Amino acid sequence: MSAPTNRSLFERAQRVIPGGVNSPVRAFRSVGGTPYFVARAEGAYVWDVEGRRYVDYVQSYGASILGHAHPRVVEAVRRAAGEGTTFGAPTEREVLLAEELCRRVGGLEMVRLTSSGTEAAMSAVRVARGATGRPTVVKFAGCYHGHSDALLAAGGSGVADQGLSGSAGVTPGAVADTVVAPYNRVPEIGDDVAVVMVEPVAANMGLVPPAPGFLEGLRQACDRAGALLCFDEVITGFRLAAGGASERLGVRPDLWCFGKVIGGGLPLGAFGGRRDVMEQLAPLGPVYQAGTLSGNPLATAAGLAVLAELDDAAYTMLEGRATELRTMLAAVLADAGLPAQVPRAGPLLGLHFSATPVTDYDQARAAAESGTYRRFFRALLDRGVALAPGAYEALFPSLAHTRDDIERTADLAAAAARQVSERH
Repeated sequence: MSAPTNRSLFERAQRVIPGGVNSPVRAFRSVGGTPYFVARAEGAYVWDVEGRRYVDYVQSYGASILGHAHPRVVEAVRRAAGEGTTFGAPTEREVLLAEELCRRVGGLEMVRLTSSGTEAAMSAVRVARGATGRPTVVKFAGCYHGHSDALLAAGGSGVADQGLSGSAGVTPGAVADTVVAPYNRVPEIGDDVAVVMVEPVAANMGLVPPAPGFLEGLRQACDRAGALLCFDEVITGFRLAAGGASERLGVRPDLWCFGKVIGGGLPLGAFGGRRDVMEQLAPLGPVYQAGTLSGNPLATAAGLAVLAELDDAAYTMLEGRATELRTMLAAVLADAGLPAQVPRAGPLLGLHFSATPVTDYDQARAAAESGTYRRFFRALLDRGVALAPGAYEALFPSLAHTRDDIERTADLAAAAARQVSERH
């Protein structure tokens, strides 16, 4: 049999998987071309099935903060797998991971593990409604909180990349109690609001940091109305700082959602918060939530191995790499005459092809719809650098990216930017 190619695998996949992918943005619809199929990965790099190597800034959308296939994570998963892959019963590592999350995050008193960030966000909304007895959820345009019905309205990330404002199959009743507000503006919070759900740093519309006073204003508005404030830290959790966004930004919510980093590259999410709120969950309280694979022993082993590596020195190094990449990338884009913004929030980077800073979803969408990201993505991928295949995603430098990787990326980005500028 001949070796598979990216094209042949994509053709086969489209016959048995809708769109040929198991998550829409992977189909490359918004950037064009055929997706590369990853055969293996190590550190800062992935290799496709044709043997081509890419400097990878997707890093599983932030899950691989140490880089791919970190030896200690691989060994932790290998040991755990040898003891059994799932039990449907409690394990010690679930307790250890929950203790570690609560130790790191001030105000986080109890957590419940799930299998994904979508589950975590959906469950956080349910427990907030149960704890307050109120129906309404406030979210912000361009913030993505997974694909549960009530939270899909005006979502960023893959929803926006598909040119959608929501989703077919979501009934009007499912979103009747969802209010969408502009990001970076504090809305009115009424006495019907159970929870205000927000990405403390919006990383699903190309990276938009919070404006000064925005998060503080949400905290005050929730306190006045008796509503709960929930930080969706599926992306920012344990990436912005050892204690996540609340440590770095100085605002403490009532509830949190986590994912990605805490699973070490395996499917794992968590939601948590104040003890009095979390004790509303069954078996203690009336709010039901469950999952057969929640707290999976392989995922908790991987998550604990990753968190053990994330000390102060690791965060200093991670932010340093992001700063270097941001500086070099902004310079080469400017030299090529491409109007671009490269925002940074700690070790997170964004890329907007816009002449002015982006502060909300409308501005992020205008930058995405210019088409420049699509052209730059293709030119950079052809040179062996992989960004996320959509203009609404962030860039994720990892601890495995060296200065040489950053400098090589800048050199290749300079050539790609010149190509885009000349053709434009």
